[in-house]
Amino acid sequence: MASDLQFRLAMSVQPGFFPARRRLAAGLAAVLLTSSCASLGQFARAIQPLRFSEVPGQQSTIRLAGPSTRQPLGGAALRLWTRISNPNPVGITLSTLRAEVSLDGTRAATGDFPLGLPLAAGADSDVPLDLSIDFADLPGLADVLRRAVANQQVPYEVGGTFSIDAGALGRPSFGPMRLFQGRLGR
Repeated sequence: MASDLQFRLAMSVQPGFFPARRRLAAGLAAVLLTSSCASLGQFARAIQPLRFSEVPGQQSTIRLAGPSTRQPLGGAALRLWTRISNPNPVGITLSTLRAEVSLDGTRAATGDFPLGLPLAAGADSDVPLDLSIDFADLPGLADVLRRAVANQQVPYEVGGTFSIDAGALGRPSFGPMRLFQGRLGR
């Protein structure tokens, strides 16, 4: 019994005995960490883009805006409602949205929205997008705006890019792509 104890003590102080165990443990930890990171990277690539749609029952609006220092010829204020859905199994935050709006096929407005909108896994949120249309920049929209203000239906389409913050999974960007479409007016 004493000789067994002496052997263990002698081995524990032998040069190279613990370093070999440490190397083995470090190697095992490196393999586990590498495979975990690889799995995490694959999961990050599996993050799906958010889904945008027109909000049912919520009417998008357009109203005329008088001249101002920013818009000397006046313009129009456009409010579009979008439902943003998170199809992912993890919560994420919509960080930015860059949108381009076309009214009846004619480019009308662009907007940058730094949102910071948190979306739980599988959740959605209804968000207004407020844009302004400057008449000086868009003379081709006169007929479209006249119809919209008169409550006649005018189709619109919103395209753009967006980025999300998925925490440890990364900050991917998506687009350019068509985000959603709908109709102004009744």
